[in-house]
Amino acid sequence: MASSKKVDIEVDGQADSWFAKLGPGLITGAADDDPSGIATYSQAGAQFGFNMLWTVLLTYPLMVAIQVVSARIGRVSGHGLATNLRRHYPPWLLYGTVVLLLGANTINIAADLTAMGAAVNLLVGGPTHAYTVGLGAFSLALQVFVPYRGYVRVLKWLTLALFAYVGVIFAVQIPWTTVALRTVLPHGSSNADYITTVVAVFGTTISPYLFFWQASQEVEELHAKKGQQALTKMPSQGPANLSRIRLDTSIGMAFSNLVAFFIMLTTAVTLHAHHITDIQTSAQAASALKPIAGQFAFLLFSLGIIGTGLLALPVLAGSAAYAMAGTFRWKNSLALEPQLAKRFYGIIALATIVGLALDFTSIDPIKALFWSAVINGVAAVPIMVLMMLMASNAKVMGTFLTPMPLRMLGWLSTGVMSAAVIAMVVFI
Repeated sequence: MASSKKVDIEVDGQADSWFAKLGPGLITGAADDDPSGIATYSQAGAQFGFNMLWTVLLTYPLMVAIQVVSARIGRVSGHGLATNLRRHYPPWLLYGTVVLLLGANTINIAADLTAMGAAVNLLVGGPTHAYTVGLGAFSLALQVFVPYRGYVRVLKWLTLALFAYVGVIFAVQIPWTTVALRTVLPHGSSNADYITTVVAVFGTTISPYLFFWQASQEVEELHAKKGQQALTKMPSQGPANLSRIRLDTSIGMAFSNLVAFFIMLTTAVTLHAHHITDIQTSAQAASALKPIAGQFAFLLFSLGIIGTGLLALPVLAGSAAYAMAGTFRWKNSLALEPQLAKRFYGIIALATIVGLALDFTSIDPIKALFWSAVINGVAAVPIMVLMMLMASNAKVMGTFLTPMPLRMLGWLSTGVMSAAVIAMVVFI
């Protein structure tokens, strides 16, 4: 892991210019549609057809609210969530939160790597485990050896992989009138399977690692741009930066929810329509699509799994590292040379390596993914409560306290996730 100098990556300035106002929010939103999320959305569409599409209408505003709150905390205070938790709340809250985050992220990394290796195997054949190791090593190398500016550009362009799931709809016939009607007026159900799937969709969409990542990325952006300071120190920079955060996050979460909608829609009109209702992994969904929707849909779905996995892995490993670094006051930044932030990069490497190791054990990846979702759902609620308290705390936010409309929407998001956790306990 030692390196004397990170290798820079140049991207054409003009091609990248339209991305100028997009960054942490776009990457966070896109990373939410990781292979594990794809599996959840595929199962929702395969099992319940169009009757699960309504969830994106609810998750979008809730997701925007809580991610804007996390981004504002990072940009206003100049610190990530873990550092703010350490500075303003009891240690047991911080340690408990970080342990839950580390466990859930590592299991999620394992599940995503498994799905990515399986997707490569579907496309070209060959040894799935070898592909899994290679993809894990490649992702780790990017995080360690590519400097922050170049790395963010790589992640931005990787978000284009999600258009694969938009492209799939052109390979199948869509009854748009029925889709619109069922999205607004779904045929819901009170049975345990339906409620459990709704809970899974919410748990997949609103996850703690996204909160930690976006807040920390705002801090990275702050340090990467000359003349920028935390808004508590330079309030004059507030209007422009808070406006950028709203735009960036709104677009990123719209992208995330649009892709989730299309994954559920694709599997509804193909798998559900052909009575294939039991989909456990994203690779299984891709394989099931081939005889029904054709080679083109299969290729797009499979390539999307690989692309989104490469986007999600650094977010999962990186958020764990930011959380640990903030907890123990370690130097932390993807812009630092590895030798200057050994413990920070060590956590990134450890999370990735342990995730890889889990793929070579007898642990059932489906059960592991299930418990990862459970842990994420349970961990999200106290973290969201603490975030909402921080966002209204003058010691953290100075004069940039959360506006009332955003505060109300953030608390609503927290309430919905609390209800989801209660439903999870009752019905799972």
